[in-house]
Amino acid sequence: MAKVEIVLNPAGVRELLKSDAMMQICLQHANRAVAALGDGYEVNTYVGANRVNAEVTAETFLARRDNMKNNSILKALGGG
Repeated sequence: MAKVEIVLNPAGVRELLKSDAMMQICLQHANRAVAALGDGYEVNTYVGANRVNAEVTAETFLARRDNMKNNSILKALGGG
């Protein structure tokens, strides 16, 4: 079987990671987590230096307490 070499275009990858399409994908994952978490959690999105980011934050006192005790955000995102 022949060897296949794949060469990525760095400018194209950078453009993809900062695109609106990627923002929508990140936003969908974050909104799914917020829906599972309930009240008191919020989604924020922004374009960073290298890629788009979506963050889920606990905005209310009860949500912050719940997240500190149960690690709720991490669990809702599938990380533990």
